[in-house]
Amino acid sequence: MSSTGDHSKASGQTNSILGNIQETLGNLVGSNDTAKDGAKRHAEGEGEYKAAQTEGWVEGVGDRVSGKKDAVVGAVTGDKTQQTSGNAQHEKGQAQQKLNE
Repeated sequence: MSSTGDHSKASGQTNSILGNIQETLGNLVGSNDTAKDGAKRHAEGEGEYKAAQTEGWVEGVGDRVSGKKDAVVGAVTGDKTQQTSGNAQHEKGQAQQKLNE
């Protein structure tokens, strides 16, 4: 269940953590530039994480809608394979959304 865009939760978390460390070290040694750069990196990392989270949630919506449609069409036409496949895709979408709440 990966995001479809250029954003990554892992990269966002890494930059957020490294930014916090850089900011703290800058504050400890009295380097305002280092502290500011760390705060900026932290904020960028948080932004990337949230963007990846949103992309994953939206992907889940798409799977839920598409899966529900296939399940209904399968039920109406008597196509059990399509119905089962649609239900599985719908459940995958629900899981994707929960993962990205």
